[in-house]
Amino acid sequence: MLYCNPISPQQKCDCSCSTPSFIPLTNSHVLFLFAFSFLPPPLALSSKFLQKHFNSILIRKPNPNIKTMAIATFAPSFCCTRTEPTQLPRFRLTHSHKLQSQTRRLSVSCRLNSSNSLSPADNNNNNRYKLHDGASSQGRRNGSPVFVKLPEDSTMIGGKVKRRKAMAQSFKALAAAGVEGVVVEVWWGVVERDRPGVYDWRGYFDLIVLASNCGLKVRALLAFHQCGSGPGDPKWVPLPQWVLEEIDKDPDLAYSDRFGRRNMEYISLGCDILPVLRGRSPIQAYTDFMRNFRDTFRPLLGAIITKLMWSWRSRELGEFQCYDKYMLASLNACAREIGMREWGDGGPIGASNLMQDPEHTEFFRTDNGLWNTAYGNFFLEWYSGMLLLHGERICREAETIFRGTRVNTSAKVGGIHWHYGTPSHPSELTAGYYNTSTRDGFLPIARIFGRYGFTLCCSCFEMRDVDEKQMNPFSSPEGFLRQLLLAARICEIPLEGENSATSLDDAAFQQVIKMSKFYSEGLEKPSFSFNFLRMDKNMFEYHNWVRFTRFVRQLSGSSIFRAKLDFRGDIRPSSASDFAKVGLAFAYC
Repeated sequence: MLYCNPISPQQKCDCSCSTPSFIPLTNSHVLFLFAFSFLPPPLALSSKFLQKHFNSILIRKPNPNIKTMAIATFAPSFCCTRTEPTQLPRFRLTHSHKLQSQTRRLSVSCRLNSSNSLSPADNNNNNRYKLHDGASSQGRRNGSPVFVKLPEDSTMIGGKVKRRKAMAQSFKALAAAGVEGVVVEVWWGVVERDRPGVYDWRGYFDLIVLASNCGLKVRALLAFHQCGSGPGDPKWVPLPQWVLEEIDKDPDLAYSDRFGRRNMEYISLGCDILPVLRGRSPIQAYTDFMRNFRDTFRPLLGAIITKLMWSWRSRELGEFQCYDKYMLASLNACAREIGMREWGDGGPIGASNLMQDPEHTEFFRTDNGLWNTAYGNFFLEWYSGMLLLHGERICREAETIFRGTRVNTSAKVGGIHWHYGTPSHPSELTAGYYNTSTRDGFLPIARIFGRYGFTLCCSCFEMRDVDEKQMNPFSSPEGFLRQLLLAARICEIPLEGENSATSLDDAAFQQVIKMSKFYSEGLEKPSFSFNFLRMDKNMFEYHNWVRFTRFVRQLSGSSIFRAKLDFRGDIRPSSASDFAKVGLAFAYC
């Protein structure tokens, strides 16, 4: 899953990752998060099994002289037993050992409130909870799978899963509700934190195995940007320390607006292919990270999703971020090439500031605005072209790295809709999308995704124009989303949806279903999945849980998992309401 940060100041993440409120982002400010989906393994992974096959790769060090490797410990809280036949995938455990494919049906047995391993022969019936995954694949053939995004801080620096027991209980509840899997953000600043080329995957590996053993697939977003607003933020994850040291030496590695404000959230696109990171370019650093992820998690890879997102704070105009020396050098070279040297000195002067009404600006106004002139076209073509070029580089590298690994890829476009109703679409322009009333800026993006076999992912699925226009008459999330969905249909690429904010009311869920039908209506074989943002304790509150499980059933097109809870007698939930009461036992807190 490719995850991108747009490029304009004072914006908040589309993904609710607590991006700084007052940091200038740029249209070229693109964060790429790669999401990998793992199929549940054919056997429960025991602690000894994991240690035997994975201890040597959980911390990857390219230096052959480094002999010591970290030892990871695991405490699966359930086991798997075999019942009726069902074809399971073949998993490669090491480069020299393979598991043969087995035709078995998988059922999961787990013990509530316990982190101890169970064996298939364990006959202790105390607090046993048994789930029969009989409806998952068959029931969803005509529906769309639902994934749930985990909290940003699900793992800690040092290789530990936060609140592990509560996390395991929540995973069991999600699996029982019919959720297909979870989405995990894998932060560059955590894995390659201290030294270039030294990767510590322990916490994420433990989390992935925990989810997989609960019968859930995993989409892992490789996040190459910072998270949170600063050291005081509990969700704070900066760029790797060694990257920040290089930025201290050369501040132009970070974006800058015309006021000189620096954005330390992501590395400038202007130096994409320059060896500015201790002999490596940023693209090489991202590529090495992806390749190491592939090599480390190869035995578990099922489907990879690459998401491209832009981080914004909604309803503000934004600032063009093209004033670091690398972006300016590119702009100047392009201006010289067409014989207009005066166009290469910086961004548009008449764009004003991010809080001003666009109709009061020289560049964005409807009548005689510079955006609709030869100069405006030149600048916006260059600005959006830098973003497209960066995206194509990442997509090409990802396609090459994960070719032959049985993975699918997708990329995300951020939901920037708050000036969609104006002719110039200023917020989209400052974010790097050259999309106006006279130009489709999303078709070029969709064509790149189609060229490399990517799925298109987009947010705003729960948002309605009637609600947004009460606060901002120029906003149109539905219009923005329909344009993206049409681009996906034109380019014949699959679609992946997301909500922009955690909404647990029926109106939001029904809007998601409505927009998914807008995409799939009339398609012979529509391919659609949905990522729900995100898991928290409110999600498991009784009434919210009832609504959420109903939504999962409606979207996936399957009945809820059959559940039998042996706890002070048999409890057989017969309705969504009854099942919600069972689900509360797994609440993540």
